[in-house]
Amino acid sequence: MISAGCDVGSLTAKGLLLNESGILASEVIPVSGRPTRAALEVMNLVLKSAGLSMKDVTHLVGTGYGRKRIDFAHSIESEITCHGMGAWWGDHSIRTIIDIGGQDAKAIRVNHEGEVTRYVYNDKCASGTGRFLEIMAEALEVPLDGMASEEEKSTRDVHISSQCVIFAESEVISLVNEGVPVPDIIKGLHGAMAARAAALARSIGIEERITFSGGVARNGGVLRGLEESLGTSLVRTGSDPQLNGALGGALIGARKCGVHVKPPGIMEEEHGTVQAGH
Repeated sequence: MISAGCDVGSLTAKGLLLNESGILASEVIPVSGRPTRAALEVMNLVLKSAGLSMKDVTHLVGTGYGRKRIDFAHSIESEITCHGMGAWWGDHSIRTIIDIGGQDAKAIRVNHEGEVTRYVYNDKCASGTGRFLEIMAEALEVPLDGMASEEEKSTRDVHISSQCVIFAESEVISLVNEGVPVPDIIKGLHGAMAARAAALARSIGIEERITFSGGVARNGGVLRGLEESLGTSLVRTGSDPQLNGALGGALIGARKCGVHVKPPGIMEEEHGTVQAGH
């Protein structure tokens, strides 16, 4: 059995393959405004990496913002369902997932089987999303993937008061003109974004343990800001949080085939299944 998840977001397309033993291969590419083409390209890449072809895939689940454009998927699922399942699979103790992608932010609660029990999302404003960070990186002339490392040079706290992207950009430019160091501004931006995501999570009632999912979860500055805002450490599952949607899709595809894929760190014992190291 080979199952696949194809997660087409607003900025990136992710593809992932699973068999009964776990993850076989994964890929991430830019969407570049062409979701259907990006979906096909990322799946061709991940299949090539695994030495397989599309006919080897038993069930492929499409998800993400562009899921309806994945015309070769066997079924489609919401990104909320898939991110919940993908995060939970990495650590069965997870009950709350904060997911920040390029276009929206979500807070998700799952039960002991990874099924979504409650969620809330914000897709009406770019503030608190990956697009917010993109715009701020351009304004500061800092590479998007270098913002977290730049923040590490910060020596003081800077408060960013504006929640609107347009006003926040104007506020950032004013701070630059006042001579405020860029690392301090970036720390303020990460903190403001984290506070917004934490408030979203609190609106549905946070249940321990918590993890961070989506492309923005790769930004260590936002992750640190979230831990500070929530007053707790977040769970690191060990897998790439940007792939959680595609992973969840592949896991759901496997379940549709009657297969439950054993998560990493789980080992069989004579009288049952236990978490390794517990």
